[in-house]
Amino acid sequence: MKVTRVLIAFCVLLALGACSPSKFRSYHGPEVTRVVVFKGQRKMYLYHHDRLLAEHRIDLGFAPAGHKRYEGDGKTPEGRYYIDRRNPNSKFHLSVGISYPNERDVEVARSAGLSPGGDIFIHGQSDPVKRRGTDWTAGCISVSNREIEKIYSMVNNGTPIDLYP
Repeated sequence: MKVTRVLIAFCVLLALGACSPSKFRSYHGPEVTRVVVFKGQRKMYLYHHDRLLAEHRIDLGFAPAGHKRYEGDGKTPEGRYYIDRRNPNSKFHLSVGISYPNERDVEVARSAGLSPGGDIFIHGQSDPVKRRGTDWTAGCISVSNREIEKIYSMVNNGTPIDLYP
């Protein structure tokens, strides 16, 4: 009798574990053709041509004013870049990469004898329960884990991203 109860309890726990929601979502709506970020407003917009599909509040690098110039400056880049990679195993839940640095960014940093840095992403939170406050990243754009799940499913590699002051 005890063995049967233990076996039933184990099966119930196994079934509940299988029902846990996946961080990978499906998206069947219009293609995101452009991502727009207004750093000063802490807002990110996803568009299908001129039609707004989604709006997100964002956190930025810990020194958000101005364009990223070199590794470690805590700034989020400004200008036109592209979504160029995806990281399903990000330590920040999920992430999509931004093509920073471009040739001009490399040239400016190297002329000052510095590295331009890299690994700029739109990502979620490492610990969604523990809120970090605003503008805590090293130059990335951060949203909630639920939001990055939607963004990850909606935005394709090659999508332009325009980052404004």
